[in-house]
Amino acid sequence: MTKNNDIKMMTPTTIVLFIILVAGAVTAVYRMLFGLGAATNLNDLWPWGFWIGVDVLGGVAMAAGGFIIAGAVYILNWKKYKVIVRPAILNAFFGYLLAAVSIFLDIGRSFRIWHPMVMWQVSSIMFIVSIHVVLYTTTLATESSPMIFEKLGMKKALGFVNRIMAPVVLFGVLLSTLHQSSLGAVYLIIPTKLSPLWYSNKLPYMFLVSAVMMGLSMVSFETILSARVFKHKPHMEVLKGLARGTLIVICVYLALKVFDLISGAGISAVFNGSFTSNMWLLEMVAGVILPLVLLSMKSTRNRLNSIFVVNILVILGVLLNRLNVGIFGVAEYASMAGSDYFPSWMELIVTAAMIAFAVLGFKVCAKYLDLYPETQH
Repeated sequence: MTKNNDIKMMTPTTIVLFIILVAGAVTAVYRMLFGLGAATNLNDLWPWGFWIGVDVLGGVAMAAGGFIIAGAVYILNWKKYKVIVRPAILNAFFGYLLAAVSIFLDIGRSFRIWHPMVMWQVSSIMFIVSIHVVLYTTTLATESSPMIFEKLGMKKALGFVNRIMAPVVLFGVLLSTLHQSSLGAVYLIIPTKLSPLWYSNKLPYMFLVSAVMMGLSMVSFETILSARVFKHKPHMEVLKGLARGTLIVICVYLALKVFDLISGAGISAVFNGSFTSNMWLLEMVAGVILPLVLLSMKSTRNRLNSIFVVNILVILGVLLNRLNVGIFGVAEYASMAGSDYFPSWMELIVTAAMIAFAVLGFKVCAKYLDLYPETQH
C-alpha cells in the first residue's frame, strides 16, 4: 500500500513527458501565430485530420468511463466500484479537457471558440457537440472537486458538492450519452465522402456503444497501470466486473456492426482487398473479435495480465475506428479529388504533448490529492 508521499515526481519518465509537453506547447504557439496551413498538412479537402480523429473522437471515447462508473456508484449505488470512481472521473476530465484544447487548435479562427456559447444554432450538430463539451467538462470538474475541497479543508463546499453529487452525475450521464452519439452524428453530413463501410444512419448509436466499450476498458487499463506504478493492490473483483461489462458491450457492438454491414455495404465489401476493406477488417478483428474470444474464456477474466492485454486491444480497436471514420474512410474520396494527407510532425508532437499532459496531470493528482482513499487509509 503506497502513501502519496511515496510517489516520486522527478523520475526519468516524468522528465521525458515534461520535455514532450514543452515541445508541444511551443508547437501550439507556432500554430496560433502562423495558422493551420503552416503547422499541419490539412487543406480544403482534408479539413479534419489527426487532431480530430485521435484527440477529439478518441479522447472523448476514452473519457466514457467517467460517466459509466460515476453513474454506477452515485446513481445505481454499486458500492463495489467506489474504489475506482475518483480516478475514472479524473481520467474523463483530462480526456474532455484535451478534446477542448484540440478543438481550439483545430478550428481556423481559434479565438472565436466562445461564439457557440452566446450565438446558439440549435439546428446545427456542431453547436450540439460544442455545447456538450463545455457543459460536460464543467460537470466533470464539479464531480472531481471534492478532492480539491478535501485538500484545502473547505468543509462547507465539500458538504455542498456531496449533497448535489447524485443530480450532477445524472446530468453528466445524460450529457455524455448525447455527446458520444452526437460525435457520430457529425459524420452523417458527409454521405458522399465517407466510405459506405462506415457511413450509416446508425453511426451515432455505434459511436455511443463503442465509447462505452472503450470507457470500461480504459478504466480497467488505468486501474491496473496505476496499481503497478503507484504500488497498490488492484481490486480483482472490480476488474472482473469491468471485464464482464466489456464482454457484454462488445457483443452488442458486434451485432450492430454486422447488421449494419449486411443492410448497407454488404459482406463482399470487406473482402475485396481494398485499403478501406482491410482497415475495416483490422479494426474488427483486433478491436472486437479477438477481445470477444479472449473475454469469453473465464481464465482470461481471472488473470490480471490477460485483462490488461484485452484492454489494450479494445482501446486500440476503438481508436482505429475513430481514425477510420475521421481519416481513412474519406481517403478514397479525397484522393479522387486530387488530395492526400499524412499528419505533419507538428500534429504528432501536439498529440503526444496532450497525452503527456494528461499523464503528468494524473500523477500530480495522485501525489497531492486523495485519489485512492480506499488504498491509502
